[in-house]
Amino acid sequence: MISLNAYRAQWLGNIRGDLMAGLVVALALIPEAIAFSIIAGVDPKVGLYASFSIAVILAITGGRPGMISAATAATAVLMVTLVRDHGLQYLLAATVLAGLIQIAAGLVKLGFVMRYVSRSVMTGFVNALAILIFVAQLPELDPSKVTWLTYVLVAAGLAIIYLFPLLTKAIPSPLITILVLTGLTLVFGWDVRTVGDMGALPDTLPVFLIPQIPLTVETLTIILPYSIAVAVVGLLESLMTQNIVDDLTDTKSDRNQECIGQGIANTATGFIGGMAGCAMIGQSIINVKSGGRGRLSTFTAGFVLLILVVFLGDWVALIPMPALVAIMIMVSVGTFSWSSLKNLSTHPRSSSIVMIATVATVVYTHNLAIGVLVGVLLSGIFFAGKIAQLFNVSSTISKDGRVRTYVVEGQLFYGSVEDFMNAFDFKEALDKVVIDVSAAHIWDISSVQALDMAVLKFRRDGAEVEIVGMNAASETIVDKLAIHDKPGAMDQLMSH
Repeated sequence: MISLNAYRAQWLGNIRGDLMAGLVVALALIPEAIAFSIIAGVDPKVGLYASFSIAVILAITGGRPGMISAATAATAVLMVTLVRDHGLQYLLAATVLAGLIQIAAGLVKLGFVMRYVSRSVMTGFVNALAILIFVAQLPELDPSKVTWLTYVLVAAGLAIIYLFPLLTKAIPSPLITILVLTGLTLVFGWDVRTVGDMGALPDTLPVFLIPQIPLTVETLTIILPYSIAVAVVGLLESLMTQNIVDDLTDTKSDRNQECIGQGIANTATGFIGGMAGCAMIGQSIINVKSGGRGRLSTFTAGFVLLILVVFLGDWVALIPMPALVAIMIMVSVGTFSWSSLKNLSTHPRSSSIVMIATVATVVYTHNLAIGVLVGVLLSGIFFAGKIAQLFNVSSTISKDGRVRTYVVEGQLFYGSVEDFMNAFDFKEALDKVVIDVSAAHIWDISSVQALDMAVLKFRRDGAEVEIVGMNAASETIVDKLAIHDKPGAMDQLMSH
């Protein structure tokens, strides 16, 4: 549990920077929330209410100060079929249930699974998100839909973003970009797409409501698969983003608390008419690069978002989309790990393959969970292959030629059992065989069965077999699973 003083510092330790960064993020959240609502097939206010609620609640309950969570494409795409077949009320119920699942995940401390995600997968995840963020801006740059002026304004926005910090870093350059480009379009009356063109903004505050669905087992069977998918994808993206923000800020945060916080936020959001969400890497990076570090920045982003769309919606609707496109391009460029391209020629081939496979899968499927799963599986396969290569079995024969000692070195598991069995000469006439495993570790049922088979084959030809040097952990699994001392052992093994 975090101390009260530390929690207070996360709120008040960077007031000016957090307020300014939160304002920038709030403006960047508006078109994203509207776009994600459209993806899910619901009214824009569903995504906007969700972004407000999730950000504000996670500022209080989350485990990673300075990280931005809101309605996201990753969760929105999972809800499309549910909304189409059953309607908005079922989406709200699924959001509540997804939140409860995430709370349970945090309580049982599932945050530890992130330690099994390799650096190559993390790099691939980041690069894929950078590509997706950039691709998401292409509709706003479609020559058939926008005028040449849009490209000029995007270029001007990028120039301001990268050059203004040379003058001063007191005010975030993305905020200056929004103000300058909005002012220019209003003064000169330029015809460009604006935030208002994306959809109507809500004009009332959200209210508490209970999803209007029948409380039956049939309802549960409908929403449960969607809730599980949203909960898993949401936590995966949130924990990956949390790792990235940890690295950017050189600080550590509580993964399990983040799981609980995400769950509380989604559960509450479902009761005010909002869709499920999770952490957003793009907005989180905008926040950090704009000076946001504490919980106040996340709270400000959510609170200001609500104020802007409800009370200042007419003004917000005038913000030109080229300004927001320029900001998101900046995020895309800043998110991509450019050094990973150079490292392709120097890093181990397996690491490069994992990174590229993660990027390709995420970009192709637009599903972060599938991409990360592919990366983790490949990492596991390559790791198992490397460990198997470190395995070795050597042997010595006694002077009288009647006793052979096999010395097993390395990790005995499913990936090395073939080499283990190939190392034995079962046709050699011996009185006794000693299998020395003092320099080895027995890991799984595959290795126990291989040991059983080796012992039984030697005994079948009349040799006495002795296993020596087994460590405590190996002895535990062998005593539990081995059958070579039980009647009918060979028949049992052959029947498998």
